[in-house]
Amino acid sequence: MDTRSVRSLLGDRLRRLRGQSEPEHAPGDRKARVIAVAARKGGVGKTTTAVNLACALARRPDHRVLLIDLDPQGHVGAALRSCVGTALVRISEILLSERPRDLLDAVIPTTVEGLHVTASDKGLGEAEAQLVSRIGRETVLQGALTTAATRYDTILIDCPPMLGTLTHNALLAAHAVLVPCDMSILALEGVADLLDAVALVQTRLRHPIEIEGILRTRFDARNTQINASVGDALTDNFGDWVLETVIPVNSALAKAQSAGEDVFTHAPRARGALAYAALADELIGRWQS
Repeated sequence: MDTRSVRSLLGDRLRRLRGQSEPEHAPGDRKARVIAVAARKGGVGKTTTAVNLACALARRPDHRVLLIDLDPQGHVGAALRSCVGTALVRISEILLSERPRDLLDAVIPTTVEGLHVTASDKGLGEAEAQLVSRIGRETVLQGALTTAATRYDTILIDCPPMLGTLTHNALLAAHAVLVPCDMSILALEGVADLLDAVALVQTRLRHPIEIEGILRTRFDARNTQINASVGDALTDNFGDWVLETVIPVNSALAKAQSAGEDVFTHAPRARGALAYAALADELIGRWQS
């Protein structure tokens, strides 16, 4: 390779390096609390919670919310399809980019004022497989959120229902984890497994993630015996981590998802809407205390 070719190659590398350090998005003046919504068991209302909690928070005055869909199943986009536009950049492109990229490239607005989302991305499953061989694979999302954290008050991450590289990215990017748990023994065991994973992130990866709370979901008041059994087990094992708010079984939540709307748009006076509004109030009360 001649001298001119070497100079050209080095010039290209230097231009790419300079491009990495030049921000494409100006920082804001906010300081987001980043919350991973995670569960080891499917069907416990994880995405329902992420979507409707995000919408409840966004409806508060001057509260900006970003909802990140990190689940390859893409249920966030399905649940909000009537109010979300088309994305030009997918989150898998951000995670797999050879140079650091800003997650704001993949953010799109919704018709819910104050709420932005990342679009559903079926490519996240393949992205997870490719990330396994990457250096620093668990911290890619953390780096991509640097600017976004200054643009929003709350960032919620809907995690996959498994403890893979994507979930580890969410936990390392988050300040806290919110754990939905339906009233079943299997979900209870899933909570314990997830909290064990959080403890490993705290100790081995030295990331000071907190427990935002354990949220009882799909609560059917008619099932008194199982409610008492699971409820007592949650309280005995996890104490103050168990939130006061309980999300009931409510057909309005399912109907809202079928319509591609959040429950506040679909049925604002339904029990499900009132419960998620109460959850937002409870969490904000904890943050302010």
